[in-house]
Amino acid sequence: MNCLETQNLIHAYLDGELDLVKSLEIEEHLQGCGACSQAYKNHQALRTALNAGSLYFRSPAPLRKRIQVALRQADRSGTHAPRVLPWRWLGVVVSLAAVMFVTWSVTRSLSAPAANDLLAQEVVASHVRSLMPDHLADVASSDQHTVKPWFSGKLDFSPVVEDLANQGFPLVGGRLDYLDNRPVAALVYRYQQHVINLFSWPAVGASDTTMTMDTRQGYHVAHWIKSNMAYWVISDLNETELQQFVQLVQNLTSP
Repeated sequence: MNCLETQNLIHAYLDGELDLVKSLEIEEHLQGCGACSQAYKNHQALRTALNAGSLYFRSPAPLRKRIQVALRQADRSGTHAPRVLPWRWLGVVVSLAAVMFVTWSVTRSLSAPAANDLLAQEVVASHVRSLMPDHLADVASSDQHTVKPWFSGKLDFSPVVEDLANQGFPLVGGRLDYLDNRPVAALVYRYQQHVINLFSWPAVGASDTTMTMDTRQGYHVAHWIKSNMAYWVISDLNETELQQFVQLVQNLTSP
């Protein structure tokens, strides 16, 4: 089983929908493929986060009770006054429509932040894993002409690679990572003893956004979208130093 087949079946594998043979084939592939194994771990983390109580909305008990009472009353009135039934149902339908509209409005306002929040958790997890021994870079080199060609054939895009040693941020290397349900480029830089991870991948159709910075688990995390590319930067650098690095990257990636 190859990577494409595994990615297509990984959700069914997580849900326990595959037969024994397919499940064993996927497990064997995951043991030997770091990228797919990482994708599997990310999917597991996402499922856990989505099942958390903070993301699960349950309608209030009084609302459910009112709807049930209204339905029972409409049903009982049907045998005695059929001409009134449509108006009773109309009231129920209007109430349900109002609830659905409010829920839709709230969902629209919260969906983007919630998605970015989950993605930020993935970025932090990937950064922490990279700090483990022998996980920092798949290709360790400060030569951009060595790092950039290494990604060829592994990604469906070509990341911008530049050694920023003259500005105080030397390139350390690069690796293949998995974020936002897809393979991404991870470039590794240093500032003195601090490690900086720069993740990038296509965001086709997404509007440009300004850089925002947040703090997660003691790390500063910055992200923005520019020219249909998403960028995430994470490090334990202080905010001022990380903003300097972000500015350098934005200058490099400007059309």
